[in-house]
Amino acid sequence: MAVLPPDPVFTLRCAEMGPVNSLCFHQNERLLAGTTKGKIFLWDLQTNRSSLHFEIGQEPITALHHTDDMLISQEKGGTITLWSMTNTGYKREVVIPANYVGYCRSVLYSNASSNDDHMLFYPCDENSIGVLHTNDAENSAQMLIPDDAQLPKLGTVNCFKPFEHASQLFCLAGYESGHFVTWDLSSGMIVDIAQVEADPMAVDYDALTNRGVIGGPGDKVTTFSFQRQSMKFQRSSDIALKNSGLNCIRIRNDQKVFCSGGWDGRVRIFSWKSLRPLAVLTEHKSGAIMDIAYSTGPVLQWKAPIMAVAGMDSQISLWNLYN
Repeated sequence: MAVLPPDPVFTLRCAEMGPVNSLCFHQNERLLAGTTKGKIFLWDLQTNRSSLHFEIGQEPITALHHTDDMLISQEKGGTITLWSMTNTGYKREVVIPANYVGYCRSVLYSNASSNDDHMLFYPCDENSIGVLHTNDAENSAQMLIPDDAQLPKLGTVNCFKPFEHASQLFCLAGYESGHFVTWDLSSGMIVDIAQVEADPMAVDYDALTNRGVIGGPGDKVTTFSFQRQSMKFQRSSDIALKNSGLNCIRIRNDQKVFCSGGWDGRVRIFSWKSLRPLAVLTEHKSGAIMDIAYSTGPVLQWKAPIMAVAGMDSQISLWNLYN
């Protein structure tokens, strides 16, 4: 690579935590980590210490999300739990049982016009997606269920990305077969289906620049866009990787870079404009990268937005990629 990789600004670790599966920021100054042992650790980024940890169950925590006042967790096996904040920690409020055995992560979509309206997209069985308004979680979720009689055999839903275009909400979902299905949320109907590579692991899409990225077990990142009039999925170019296998891929909030987390323990940074590789982060020496999260604004300690990286090596690295 042309640029020497930076050093992390800090590395979070403690003996009780173990391998980390999932991350999310809360109001920039707190970072929550979900572990393979079924625990959640809350890290205070002003002291860089874990101020709280609690056990959900015995299953790994595959995804975490946080609104201003609510924590959402997803366990392996699909169970979704909504937690309210208390003076001493978190209280379990709503549990949504599921029957999902894959590795698809839930996604929290925030309505730009309403701070209180958050929609949780989550896998709820082999190939179905549930869509739940978190401020009305007691009511039934909308279900996106493929019609097996009308479609190719899709297999398990592996990843998805909700996005808005022309005031309409869509969800792009990748399935075990390598098919990507574009759902129109207003009608619950499929507007397009296209085939890419089998067993996709991660997808991200930026509606502003109309470009997305897909990663999986292969040795490349696939880019795509949409034909805006018809919302047809259009495959673009491939970016070669030195080592195969990605668990996560994230476009940064400012659309300047995107980062991938690999099975080889490497975080690869790419320019979003040119798609050129910029640097490789090698802080995690053993085990795969499991999750990447960006703060939505500056973290006081470092006076800059921070990227957090979780690995199977039982540590969380924090990076300032803006300087």
